[in-house]
Amino acid sequence: MASEYAGLVGDDLRAPADDPFYRPPTPLPPGAPGTLIRARPVTARHSTGEPVAARAWQILYRSNSALGRPNAVSGTVLVPDIPWPGKNRPIITFAVGTHGLGSQVAPSYLLRSGTEPETELIAVALDRGWAVVITDYEGLGTPGTHTYTVGRAQGHAMLDAARAAQRLPGSGLGTDCPVGIWGYAQGGQASAFAGELHPTYAPELPIRAAAAGAVPIDLLDIIHRNDGVFTGPVLAGLVGHAAAYPDLPFDELLTEAGRIAVDQVRQLGAPELVTRFLGRELSDFLDTADLFEHPRWRARLAESIAGRSGGPVVPTLVYHSTDDEIVPFAFGERLRDNYRAAGTPVRWHPLSGLAHFPAALASSRVVVSWFDEHFSEPPAISGPR
Repeated sequence: MASEYAGLVGDDLRAPADDPFYRPPTPLPPGAPGTLIRARPVTARHSTGEPVAARAWQILYRSNSALGRPNAVSGTVLVPDIPWPGKNRPIITFAVGTHGLGSQVAPSYLLRSGTEPETELIAVALDRGWAVVITDYEGLGTPGTHTYTVGRAQGHAMLDAARAAQRLPGSGLGTDCPVGIWGYAQGGQASAFAGELHPTYAPELPIRAAAAGAVPIDLLDIIHRNDGVFTGPVLAGLVGHAAAYPDLPFDELLTEAGRIAVDQVRQLGAPELVTRFLGRELSDFLDTADLFEHPRWRARLAESIAGRSGGPVVPTLVYHSTDDEIVPFAFGERLRDNYRAAGTPVRWHPLSGLAHFPAALASSRVVVSWFDEHFSEPPAISGPR
């Protein structure tokens, strides 16, 4: 790992676009997915400015795109100050919800600046003494377009983050550390795919359990449901798929307004994605009829439906609020049913009376109990619930 990046710590806080740490070498160094390219110690902060009670590193590691092509992904490893009895401290590989497509909202950058909206959720795991590795996903932090909502790319990034964390020098972590998969919203989709891909992509990882909340299971369904409130995030999902699959026709489907909008989408954070395009129809920006009927688009969007081609083999907690105003509760029920049909040992936990964002933190106690159960020795066994 290159030593020239080690000095970029402390107050030297640069946005990813201006920080050479995030720029992978060309060509990528040899190594399997999960191989560390570089790492540096940093300080992660709460929104109050207080440091998170954990040793922290930013990492750049090898992964694979949705098409299986080698790439580099950035992320953060947090090892809590709480001593762990025994040798194998559990690791949570954690994926954040929608942050946007601009590199300025990469979780690894926001954690350092004290502006990461999911820091308190991450801290719940740290308080249990578990290490946490947070992927930035493909193209969020590193150069290129973030492959937003592309299930396979996100699953690869999560699994390879766990591999990289296990091999981080000085962390006290190792390949025998049990692993849990956790995410909500976009992170829930990533977690679902990480669980599904685990047996074939990273079978050596000792994953004990997964937790996936408020999973936006089907982008095409979301497009059809869109009433002008979430046009920006929907457009971002299409941009993400076009980036992941260059064979998809996209530019030729855009209107003049669509070309301008796509350039903006690639630079925006989540709040601006909503407000900038509020009240606009997707058809203002592209030929939706051609998109919906194009066989390659339909096939690629279908590939990002969690549970469509099977389910995780590890016990999986699926949770969703009945009052979620962003990701329909029916999506959670559909994922539950998909996984049960695939034979996944599922525990279903519906919440009630909570909107999308409050449900994320409110459900954390259930998630922590779930991982407590499965990080026990010997591994707990769970069946369909």
